[in-house]
Amino acid sequence: MKRKPAAPVFKPYVMGQPYLLPPSYDDLIEPGHLVRVVNHAIDQIDLSPLLAQYKGGGTSSYHPKMLLKVLVYAYTQKIYTSRKIAKALRENIHFMWLSGGNRPDFRTINDFRGSRMKGVIDEVFGEVLAYLIEAGKVKLETYFVDGTKIEADANKHKVVWAKRKNTYQKRVRVQIEELLKQIEAENEAEQAAYGEEDLEERGGSEGGGGEMDAEQLRARIEKLNQRLRERPQREEESRASRKALKKLQEDCLPRLEKYEQQTKTLAGRSSYAKSDPDASCLRMKEDRGAEKPWPKPAYNVQIGTEGQFITGFSVHNRAGDTPCLIPHLEQVRTNTGGRLPNKIVADAAYGSEENYAYLEQHHVENFIKYNTFYQDTHRYRNPQVLRAHQFRAEHFAYDPASDTFICPAGKRLHFQYTSRYTSDNGYQSQRHTYECFDCAECPLRNQCTRARGNRKIRISFRLLEYRRKARENLTSAEGQRLRAARSIEVETVFGQIKHNMAFRRFHLRSLEKVKTEWGLVSIAHNLRKLAA
Repeated sequence: MKRKPAAPVFKPYVMGQPYLLPPSYDDLIEPGHLVRVVNHAIDQIDLSPLLAQYKGGGTSSYHPKMLLKVLVYAYTQKIYTSRKIAKALRENIHFMWLSGGNRPDFRTINDFRGSRMKGVIDEVFGEVLAYLIEAGKVKLETYFVDGTKIEADANKHKVVWAKRKNTYQKRVRVQIEELLKQIEAENEAEQAAYGEEDLEERGGSEGGGGEMDAEQLRARIEKLNQRLRERPQREEESRASRKALKKLQEDCLPRLEKYEQQTKTLAGRSSYAKSDPDASCLRMKEDRGAEKPWPKPAYNVQIGTEGQFITGFSVHNRAGDTPCLIPHLEQVRTNTGGRLPNKIVADAAYGSEENYAYLEQHHVENFIKYNTFYQDTHRYRNPQVLRAHQFRAEHFAYDPASDTFICPAGKRLHFQYTSRYTSDNGYQSQRHTYECFDCAECPLRNQCTRARGNRKIRISFRLLEYRRKARENLTSAEGQRLRAARSIEVETVFGQIKHNMAFRRFHLRSLEKVKTEWGLVSIAHNLRKLAA
């Protein structure tokens, strides 16, 4: 007998059902939910530096603890814009519970993030780090450091390049010189005032010959205007001088002022974005392999991790990682009350004499690779690669008695002179130059050097000693373990933030605000990790 199909049964669905009492938000959130972890962690830390940002008087303000909780939890949920955070406060029950029913608008949220948090993000992060240390999650023993590029909130098509600026600045200075020569030739009063002497801005009778800046040009234009006002208007040469002077004042002077301001903003960098002058154009890792890769306005973010918790961060607008390590570690010392980790582990991008000397000064164990570490610790089966390896300067034998190096051909390289170099951070190093005097008939010359003259090498004995110590540490049993752990420590954190949290572009502008936003990202990552 065929069974009749049963009618479907649905659970009750009644909209507008009256409740005797409205349900509590707390009853609707699971005990171990991430929002509870964020709430408990922020409640435990000292927020007195943040509270000090508020002054008395006026109307009441939203509590900074509530706003900080909302921001951190929003970043854990991949919500980064102030309007979307305000929307979540109206619609998301977890945000409603966390904010206690408060509904600050997007302007209040953005002002708190960009202004109130800007000066205290280091203190807040330091308190979160202290909370993790107290919870036993972090010990600050081993510090894995690395950097990545994060795109800035800037228009990539509106960029000031230092090379182009220098070309245009040189061109306008040539134009200024030509116009001044024209005025000089047509101005009879100039000869009477100076005699056989030249104009001050072109060296005068006192020498100097420096390039004229905008202030000097403005003063010179004022003097020429004064002289032309005293001359008759009917003279033909006076009209030509006035035309040249008008071009100087209305065209050349504004351009020269603009280029000088750009030089000040560049501050030694190769470029900056017009919409965010603190951002430099950097090559992004995700653009590798592109048909036409082009640098984008971005920031260089440095982080240190332990147990995949972020224990230190810093933001820079330099392209390379090497000069960023010392400022980064100084920031770590600030966050931890003057304490540095016991061991620093990093890749070859940080292996410079300056960084090695800093670690030695602060008694930190050095597990930082240098640029030729792989070649120095691997044997080559290819004869051509092996021969090229033998001709590197650091592999030449050194004779301290005669202060000479001996090349693979048995010839000696003699000391010539010492050069001194100063890094971007002010560190001074020395390089000793040695030269061989009889390379002309050497049978190994083509393999040893491509120079027209004799083979020269530049050696820093202090750097060689630092590299030897680093090589011993890295090839030890502990060094091999730390090298293997580095790839799953800091790289994993970058993967979590860029892929899982979908944070690939900053939403604020200026270095200070970008640093604030990355601090929020770091706190959010740590609390996500804590709740996992």
